[in-house]
Amino acid sequence: MSVITRLAAAALALAALTACSAEDPGAAPAAGAAPGKVTVTASDTACEVGVTELAAGTSTFAITNGGSKVTEFYVYAPGDRVMAEVENIVPGLTRELIAELPAGTYETACKPGMVGKGIRNALTVTGEHKPLTADAALAEATASYKRYVKTQSDTLLVKTQEFVDAVKAGKIDEAKELFPVSRTYWERIEPVAEIFGDLDPAIDAREADLAEGEEWTGFHKIEKDLWITKDISQDGPIADKLIADVKTIVGKANAAELTPLNLANGAKELLDEVATGKITGEEDIWSHTDLWDFAANLAGSKAAVQSLRPVLEERDAALVATLDEKFAAAEAELGTHQKGDGWRLHNELSKDELKRLSDVINALAEPISKIAPLVAH
Repeated sequence: MSVITRLAAAALALAALTACSAEDPGAAPAAGAAPGKVTVTASDTACEVGVTELAAGTSTFAITNGGSKVTEFYVYAPGDRVMAEVENIVPGLTRELIAELPAGTYETACKPGMVGKGIRNALTVTGEHKPLTADAALAEATASYKRYVKTQSDTLLVKTQEFVDAVKAGKIDEAKELFPVSRTYWERIEPVAEIFGDLDPAIDAREADLAEGEEWTGFHKIEKDLWITKDISQDGPIADKLIADVKTIVGKANAAELTPLNLANGAKELLDEVATGKITGEEDIWSHTDLWDFAANLAGSKAAVQSLRPVLEERDAALVATLDEKFAAAEAELGTHQKGDGWRLHNELSKDELKRLSDVINALAEPISKIAPLVAH
């Protein structure tokens, strides 16, 4: 199946589960951006950004997808370091992204079909600004989240090494058991891992994500060999590359200077990952271990929100109460599918069960979409 076909199928599957149009719960209708926002008009062949220069500080991009393909929007620093991103912008919608950008040179990019390097434009940011972390509470929130990333990445290294060792030893059953466990720690910190250019796709790209001629490596290449070809005898080099890439990204993640908006945007991004990949079964299409990833994304989102909790309680206590309620509902619904130390397989769930999971994630995504504006102002 082609990339475009698979993306269309994923969007249609999500629409069927939610029994409504495949909209982001916090998305605005496709009517353009409000005054003061940077308009981005995306299509299948163009990415028109309303400005080429911005003042340093926080900026809001309003991205309208007028094309026929699902798209993404990125702001890249040199070396393709991701400063901010928003994925899964379905045709006909406008989604907003708030980014904190210090003075420097950047590139914006739209990715029709969510593949390749994207359609890029230069962006210059000038002037001085007071960083969000000048606020002591936001600085502590960011430091708290970095501690969380450190604990998760430490375990990611251990569990990925165990997985790699099993693959290289040809132990298919053991590797199958370790596959969803090792990925749990990856999925919890994926918004940070995705900052670093090509490392994320090298580790986590699905076959459907590949551009023509692109080499396929990482977790999902081994997943296919474990469950479909049932032959991992040639996967030693891929396993070695996987652990090397994980070690690199863990080092970069622990050294990275994060902003409070990384936390806010990341919390929402993880729920988007659930809604567009885990619910539909697109993420772990051969192993059907999507609920491990679902649980990890939910936990990672909650960790980011918890780090920001003191700030949110001061700025909007009612929102915190709503978030607590919606997180509890999502965790309770997911908890009905626990099976031993893990979860039921995606292909064991009925359409109604998937619909209920989709509903609780959509209900949580709406209040989470309000966090970034609170943090930015």
